[in-house]
Order: sequence, then C-alpha cells, then structure tokens
Amino acid sequence: MKIGILAYHFPPEPAFIPGSLAEELARRGHEVRVLTGFPDYPGGHAYPGWHQRWRHETRSERLTVRRVPRYVGRSMRGRLAGHLSFAGSVSLVGRRFFAGVDALYVHQPTATAFAAARLLRALRRVPAVVHVPDVWAGPEPAAGGPDRWTARLARAMAATYHRADRIVVAAPSLRDLVVAEGADPGRVEVVLNWTDERIFQPAPPSPAAGQLIRRDDRCVVMYAGTIGARQGLETAVRAAAALDHRMDLVLVGSGEQERRVRGLAAELGADNVRFVERRSPLDMPELYAAADYQLVMLRDLPELRSTLPGKLPTTLSCGAPVIASAGGDTAEVVESARAGLSCPPEEWDALADRFWLAATIPPAARAEMGRRGREAYLRQMSMPAGVERIECLLDEAASGRRR
Repeated sequence: MKIGILAYHFPPEPAFIPGSLAEELARRGHEVRVLTGFPDYPGGHAYPGWHQRWRHETRSERLTVRRVPRYVGRSMRGRLAGHLSFAGSVSLVGRRFFAGVDALYVHQPTATAFAAARLLRALRRVPAVVHVPDVWAGPEPAAGGPDRWTARLARAMAATYHRADRIVVAAPSLRDLVVAEGADPGRVEVVLNWTDERIFQPAPPSPAAGQLIRRDDRCVVMYAGTIGARQGLETAVRAAAALDHRMDLVLVGSGEQERRVRGLAAELGADNVRFVERRSPLDMPELYAAADYQLVMLRDLPELRSTLPGKLPTTLSCGAPVIASAGGDTAEVVESARAGLSCPPEEWDALADRFWLAATIPPAARAEMGRRGREAYLRQMSMPAGVERIECLLDEAASGRRR
C-alpha cells in the first residue's frame, strides 16, 4: 500500500511509536510518507543544526519524511500556538503531499488534534486510522480562558473520531473514554504500545552498573524516567524513608520536579534515597538488571487511570519485576501478568508496605516475576504484534472504502 503518516513528533524526537511504525511498514514493502514538524521536544527549542523551512524532505527506500514549520515555545501559550501553527502548515501542504495514498495513519496526542481534524476534512475520500496514545489531561489556562480551549479541543478530537475508519487506543480503559466522546464502538481496537526491542532486552548486570546502583546487599528499587508532576515521586520518597535501612530507592533521570523531590528526601533525612543523572537508553538494560525491582509511578488522576506509561513495556521487555504505584490499566497489566506488586497511587504507607514485602521475596521468586512479565510483553505488547495489527487495520480501512 501507499501509506501516509501524520505525527506531531517524529524521530529524532523521542517519538518511538510513529517512528518505528514508519520504518517497519517501509521494511514490509509499503511506500510510506510522513508529515511532521521540525524537532523541538522535550526542550521546547529547535534542535541544533535544524532550521525551519517549507521545503524539507528526507528520503530513503520506500520512506519519505516531509517537515513543516510550527511555532516553538515552552510556555502554555507557546505550546498552544505550536498546535495551531502545525494545523495551519498541514492544511497548506497535506492535501498535495498525501495525494494518492491508500490509507492514512494519524498519531493523535492532543497536539495533533487541530491538524488531524483539518486534514481528515480535506482528504474526505482517504480512509484513516487514528491512533490515540493517551487521554487529554484536561483544561489548562490559556488566553481566552480554559473553557474556550476545552471546547475547541473537544470538537477537534470528536471530529477525528467521527471521520476515522478505525481508531486504535493504547490502553483498555481508553477505549471507553473514546467511545464516550462519540467514537463508534465497532471501530475502536486496543493495541498496546511496544518499546524499542533493539535496546530493551534482558541483559546481565555489568560491574559498572552494579557500582552505580548498589552499595550493599539491600533490596534496590529503581525508578528510571521523568521526575515530573504526573509521576508523584514524593510518595516513593516518603515510603522509602519509612523503611530506613531495609531497602534503597534509586531515582535515575531528571525533570521539572527533581528539585522538589530532592528537597523532600533531604528534609526527611532519607539516606536510602539516591539520585543518578539521566543515562543513555543503551545503558538502561544493564541498570535494570543491577536493581531488584523497577518502580512505575502515576498520580491518582482520572486521566492517568487510562494510561500505560512507556516505562511499563520497557520494564517488562527487559524481564525486570515491577512495583506499580498506580491505578487503572497499569495496575491491571502488572497484576494480570503476575509480574510484580502493585498498590493504590499516592498512598505512601501502602507503597512502604510493598517495598517491605518486595525486600522479603527471595531472588528466585523475583526472577520468576520478571520471566512472567517478559512473556506477557511478547504475547501482548511486542512490536511485531502491534505493527501487524495496525497494518491490518490500515488494509481493512482501505478495502472497506473501496467496497
């Protein structure tokens, strides 16, 4: 087939799902055209060496990537301006760029909503598969008031659900939310996100990883990723501080809440909480193996109950046992796979209990948790399975329109 892909973020940005999907579809023999913006995420500024311009295309065998300008800004107003400017650029370029495609794949986080709505309206006869990776986090203050932007985003997203031939959601509960927004239940299918399987595989711990993560024989729980508002890592710090010398909590990464989390650890005198700067993804499998458990954290917010954080498939693919302080789909996946322990989010005493229990579990039982998690990943989340299903949905959409 000739397949078009619309994505707000695309590699070299950390946009693994649309990037790996485009590469794999091209490898399978399809002609793939990607329309995206110039890279600016997560810093909110243009990548070094990149200059926005109208005619920027890169081509390889069966894969063409066209980049269009969009506004770049880190503030809330700047991000909203980026969304709208991207929609304008897509409106000018998209119809001609995607002329002749058999089907269109739209990776639709909130940032793509306006562009997707305009493009699907312009390409009425082109069948589309819309991929919803997570739920919108709700209204945010902006010029004109949050209600105005809430209504505009809701209309744009509902328009794409209405026009899409198929809708893919990345978590089971997200299906209900999309249907509640007006999607036809018969067109919605769950396809769990995969990870970069070229990197994230079971690996033995290297001596360097052991020296970085461990300092004695205590149980080590490691969190790797963004230290942000959605994770609520203050809960983990309080839980670890309550156990004092029984276990270590190692936080690998950085983010907007790092200073606050460090401050809380210092305030509580939590010597068993340690911070390690962000590492290359290539280093992570060895670091996972050096720790005893991987911690997955999400706050107790309605929109996060229908979210599977990217750390979960990464951890399961590496065969590492999990401690999940989260609700909804995240806890359900961990419990159904019997890949670790879980507790309700934002309850530090419940998480402290899980830390204590984790430390008492023998190493052989921990390894068995990791093995079951790895099997669940291969069965439910792997890249071949995910790409195969999306490829079939694109083919079904194209065939249905032809009929």
